[in-house]
Amino acid sequence: MVIEIITPDNLLYKGHIDSITLPGVDGSFGMWDNHAPIISALTKGKVKIKQASSKNSSYDEFSGDFLADIAKDESFEFDINGGVVEVQNNKVTLLAN
Repeated sequence: MVIEIITPDNLLYKGHIDSITLPGVDGSFGMWDNHAPIISALTKGKVKIKQASSKNSSYDEFSGDFLADIAKDESFEFDINGGVVEVQNNKVTLLAN
């Protein structure tokens, strides 16, 4: 599964992941490969990402300051103040505040 994490300022992270857990407005929820299409509002909380064990290096990119250090690990987490997530065709687009 591929993810893009985007803030109002820039693209923070783009890469392959195995799973993601998000703070939904009705509670925390997770997604894995081949998840059904979904669009959901997010609330303040932690986003937890487990990076893919077999990465396609041509797609993995780091930019911005805040994810560049923590995204070097197999899994990482960070706080958001809200946002929206869309999942479609094994691509996760996270628009975060």
